[in-house]
Amino acid sequence: MTDAIKIDVWSDIACPWCYIGKRNLENGLAAASADADAPLVEVTYHSFELSPDTPVDFEGSSADFLAKHKGIPLAQVNEMQDRVTGIAAAAGLEYHLDDVHQTNTVKAHELLHFAKEQGRQLELAERLMSAYFTEGRHLGRIDELVALAVDAGLDADAAREALESSRFLAAVREDQAQASAYGINGVPFFVINGKYGVSGAQPAEAFTQIVRQVWDEQREPAAEPA
Repeated sequence: MTDAIKIDVWSDIACPWCYIGKRNLENGLAAASADADAPLVEVTYHSFELSPDTPVDFEGSSADFLAKHKGIPLAQVNEMQDRVTGIAAAAGLEYHLDDVHQTNTVKAHELLHFAKEQGRQLELAERLMSAYFTEGRHLGRIDELVALAVDAGLDADAAREALESSRFLAAVREDQAQASAYGINGVPFFVINGKYGVSGAQPAEAFTQIVRQVWDEQREPAAEPA
């Protein structure tokens, strides 16, 4: 039996392109799943902090954050956000960037590692990104993260213990070290079977083509020795 294709995704829940990339990946895999010989795929999310120096309680809008911390003129920031909101809509996502609570995301990443241990990482990744970009939830606060963990099918007390103990912080740092070793300096970034790298929020069709190609390669019989 052919092994499943492993897709490792480096992303940040506060990255608008990461949510778009997530949805495009899912839509691309859904299209490939309709094939007569559908590829088997396992997706795992890994931690990447775009702005690790962000305070938990940033005062101001997401546009203010980009203008102040990245030095981008506010008018240009507004244009960028309008553009990404439109691209998100084309992917089936409803962004409300004016409502976003810009915050430090390390605790959200710790929670994603806890969810992975519990077999609920994909569900939590979706819940966190939806909460951040669509609902204006504050993902830097433990109480809010615990509530979202429950929404994703996780136990509240266990989630709180994981966050308050910081026992998954080492796993977050390991992901970040691996990203550095791969030379990843922007997200989303997709690593397929540990050897193919795909950068950015590619269209769904691109992911469909990639997994079909890799699946065919995996299923080709090894050449007989001469």
